[in-house]
Amino acid sequence: MTTTRPSAGRPASVTDLFPTKYLPAPSVRDLPEAPGFRHVVGPGIIAAGVGMASGEFILYPYIASQVGLVFVWAAFVGLATQYFLNMEIERYTLATGETALTGFSRYWRHWGLVFAVLAYFANIWPGWATSSATLVTYLFGGSVVPIAIGMLLLIGITLTMAPVVYQALEKIEMFKVVAVLVLIIVACFFAIDASAWADVPDIVTEAGLPHEELGFALLLGALAFAGAGGGQNLCQSNWIRDKRFGMGAYVPRIVSPVTGHPEAAPSTGYVFEPTPENLGRWRRWWKLANTEQLTTFVAISFLTILFTSLLAYSTVFGEEGLASDISFLEVEGNVLNDTVGGWFGTFFWVIGAISLFAAALGIVDYTSRLGADVLKTAYLKNTNESKIYFALVWGLVAIGCIVLLAGLDQPLVLLVIAAVTGGLMMFIYSALLLLVNRRVLPREIRPGGVRVAALVWSFLLFGFLSVLTFNEQLRTLFGG
Repeated sequence: MTTTRPSAGRPASVTDLFPTKYLPAPSVRDLPEAPGFRHVVGPGIIAAGVGMASGEFILYPYIASQVGLVFVWAAFVGLATQYFLNMEIERYTLATGETALTGFSRYWRHWGLVFAVLAYFANIWPGWATSSATLVTYLFGGSVVPIAIGMLLLIGITLTMAPVVYQALEKIEMFKVVAVLVLIIVACFFAIDASAWADVPDIVTEAGLPHEELGFALLLGALAFAGAGGGQNLCQSNWIRDKRFGMGAYVPRIVSPVTGHPEAAPSTGYVFEPTPENLGRWRRWWKLANTEQLTTFVAISFLTILFTSLLAYSTVFGEEGLASDISFLEVEGNVLNDTVGGWFGTFFWVIGAISLFAAALGIVDYTSRLGADVLKTAYLKNTNESKIYFALVWGLVAIGCIVLLAGLDQPLVLLVIAAVTGGLMMFIYSALLLLVNRRVLPREIRPGGVRVAALVWSFLLFGFLSVLTFNEQLRTLFGG
């Protein structure tokens, strides 16, 4: 096949806009009717739940403990950037039922594989499971390694036994988000003192870039990856498709090989002709998707960063010798035990352990989803996607267990890979999203000027961040 290009003026069919050198053109169907708002809530909560990990619990609170609240503004900028990025990922899937990775693969067959491999390398070390296990040892004692291995096995079993994986993931991440919000409410009454509340205006009036105290890489990393980052943003496609957004309603979901009922799945998606009826439905879907993302992912992530920063500022600001890693939570919990009461430090660690475990589960899910989607679409077209997904889930679990049993600390090279790949992925797919959404989609539903500008900003931001982080990690790696 060769790439089909539209003739001058409007193409004969919307499918004429799609490159077909590597993948066949999608089929044409009408866009389904949009439901009420409560029926679309979920993907943004999953995104917030999975992304609510080191940034919200360690990085921003650590920054607040060192320099106060003067950098919280960066969380809003980072989340605003990711909001526009996520919505362009969702735009393609709403309109086609395909994931963004499939859209990229239409221009080069191996684009999806590149991103899936990068996501795998970034997440190959079971960092969130070990972090959650570490918090469990603060509560009950014991050894981190066997607890972390037990958590990895539990993640594999949970994802395998859920009849529809998305539905189980949504419930788990919703529970996590509710637990964190309860922590925030309790902290507001018992742990955040009056002086911390009085300093909240510093977020705006004293906003700054305290690079001399903390370094550019740490601050820009916090700005860029507030909420999510890397492959997680790409998985918005998979999550909204399993939630039945737009044309994703026509694509089967990933189901358990044990308790689910697999369906035959096409390797490509479905598109709608831009008739007045379909465009009216599109406007309703687009409004719902934007509202869902703003009121869940953006709002929940920002509130969590704000209040965990306030909590750290109120309790450990000025504390000497704090580290920007999991040990920060031990110090903060001990201070909370001393200042508020033993019950609150324990409560803080319990919520932290739940949060980091749910993040680990979500990371295993999205890494495996990206890989399964790519392999099914471009390489193993006659293989059931659910089977590929579960093979990748257990592969990731097995690798994590082997690494932990080998007694290895996180190798420095993996730290470098994890630090660089997330920004590099976002740098590349910001440009690819601009390409596919401006060239493949019908003119009536393409991104406008503001959205294009947001993608350009994302491209420049993550490009700059990738170069900065790469240089700093090289100096660390080689002692320069």
